[in-house]
Amino acid sequence: MMTDKQLTIIQPDDWHLHVRGGDVLKTVMPYTARTFARAIIMPNLKNPVTTAARARTYRDEIMACVQDGVNFTPLMTSYLTDDTDAFDLEQGFAAGYFTAAKLYPAGATTNSENGVTDIKNISTALRVMERIGMPLLVHGEVTDENVDIFDREAVFIERILTPLMNNYPALKIVFEHITTKDAVDFVVGENNNIAATVTPHHLMVNRNALFKGGLNPHMYCLPVIKRERHRLALRDIVTSGHKRFFLGTDSAPHFTRDKETNCGCAGIFSSYSALELYAQVFGEENALENLEAFASLNGPEFYGLPVNEKRVTLSRVPYVIPNAIDVGRDQIQPFMAGETLNWSVTDNG
Repeated sequence: MMTDKQLTIIQPDDWHLHVRGGDVLKTVMPYTARTFARAIIMPNLKNPVTTAARARTYRDEIMACVQDGVNFTPLMTSYLTDDTDAFDLEQGFAAGYFTAAKLYPAGATTNSENGVTDIKNISTALRVMERIGMPLLVHGEVTDENVDIFDREAVFIERILTPLMNNYPALKIVFEHITTKDAVDFVVGENNNIAATVTPHHLMVNRNALFKGGLNPHMYCLPVIKRERHRLALRDIVTSGHKRFFLGTDSAPHFTRDKETNCGCAGIFSSYSALELYAQVFGEENALENLEAFASLNGPEFYGLPVNEKRVTLSRVPYVIPNAIDVGRDQIQPFMAGETLNWSVTDNG
């Protein structure tokens, strides 16, 4: 239901989320649970989630941070390594401890040191996943030092993703946090076994933001923000209603002190205002009627999960993002800190 001042949609899900652990988890988890019914939880902790037993433990840690009466389900993922136990993967999926498995090329992003060094090393796991219908989530960048960092996604498509799809034609793949027109064109041109998530920051800023007012570490993420033509391609496809593109924030909290330092951490924290940020984009593109498909329908369809029953209402009420969020004696700076958005979540069902 949509009017000039209100938009009510089926409750959305976040199909790509980092929540960390400890005090950070306790602080950030309620921001997601206030709006989203489910979230795909990334497994790249310092002690990565590589087994079904570890996934169950981490799920319990997350649920302990969700307020009583809030209906939220974390969907856990397996961190693939060169030594992944395909039997444990299959058993974990059958038992509901795993929803999907995540491919991090070794060294591609935060806590990816234990990731996959060669796709051939996980061939057994991929065959099992293809057989049981377990989705593969990919961080789509090569880590070849000879490839420019702004080209790593396009080269990944050529070197890794295309052969992967040819070798495992029935494997369901989510090309996560895409950043380029190359990725948009690839997904659109392929079959229904591949879909993509898109973050709010890759929709809202281009790479100039990294250098606005000096070097800005709070706009540093992986994959890095790209040129304006790529941002526009992302906005065009997500607001078009295409069913194989859906919401995934890649919200990744880091302490401000760890961002504003030599070799600062990669990651942008957006879950404080995630749905409001996406509504801002869709409103600017005069496509609010397609927000529900992107946020609430396309993801469940691809994953083969039911659509949520509750509804969420956004109102055309100014929403101010704070400059910082306290975590004990530390702080986390949210994406678009200090800015005012046009939409606020006023009823979460």
